[in-house]
Amino acid sequence: MRGLIIILALFMSASAFAQAERKFIREGNKLYEDQKFSDAEISYRKAIDKKPKSYGAAYNIGNALYKQGKFAEAMAQYEPLLKASADKTKQADIYYNIGNALAKTNNYKDAAEAYKKCLRLNPNDTEAKINLSYALNQLKQQQNQDKNNKGKDKNNKDKNNQNKDKNDQKDKNNQDKNKQDQQNKQNQDNKNNQDKNKPGQNGKDNQNQNQNQDNPNSQNQQNPQDKQGKGGSKQISQQDADRLLEAVQNDEKGVLKRVEAQKRQGQKVKVEKNW
Repeated sequence: MRGLIIILALFMSASAFAQAERKFIREGNKLYEDQKFSDAEISYRKAIDKKPKSYGAAYNIGNALYKQGKFAEAMAQYEPLLKASADKTKQADIYYNIGNALAKTNNYKDAAEAYKKCLRLNPNDTEAKINLSYALNQLKQQQNQDKNNKGKDKNNKDKNNQNKDKNDQKDKNNQDKNKQDQQNKQNQDNKNNQDKNKPGQNGKDNQNQNQNQDNPNSQNQQNPQDKQGKGGSKQISQQDADRLLEAVQNDEKGVLKRVEAQKRQGQKVKVEKNW
């Protein structure tokens, strides 16, 4: 009797927990239909508290998380359920929901794989076929976009490298030009200094000018014969010079007369015959 009483008590307790679990699931389903997804999640979790291995409560928690946009948490809720039941239809539904969560995160490659697993378990799932086609199309566009972006990135990188090379060359040219300008300036300064230190025409003229300023008679000293008589360095007046010139001219006239006379005396006289 005592054993029967214990078994009966356990059965009644389990029945009470099962009734509580189903009650919270029903409440959660009603909230879910009213799009009160957060409240629905709470009710489903209360059902789990009453029955930790409740497949229905766990599955509905994943759906409530998905509806709240908590896609990563929803997938984490779905995946353990794949081992919780051997029912292929239930497993197909889980893969379908996982595919939807992956598609929402733009992970179309893994989403397509999830839909394929769903169709392997349930080939007649029309919605899974539609979603698979959508995921593959989006994946193709995504790959093309990635390819274009890589091409643009490469072009931008090449363009940036070209601009960098141009800027580097421009900087180098500017540096070379500045260096050349400095060198030219240095050469010009050195040349100017050399011209200044070298005794050139200007220096000679200045020297001569200084000598002329220091000695007004320097020109006379350079040409002494123009101003000196043959016998000495004493200068004669203009009047004496005129007299001397007149005497020389008169002397020359006398010499010419004597020469003419001598010529006449030495010439033979031609005699005309008187036939």
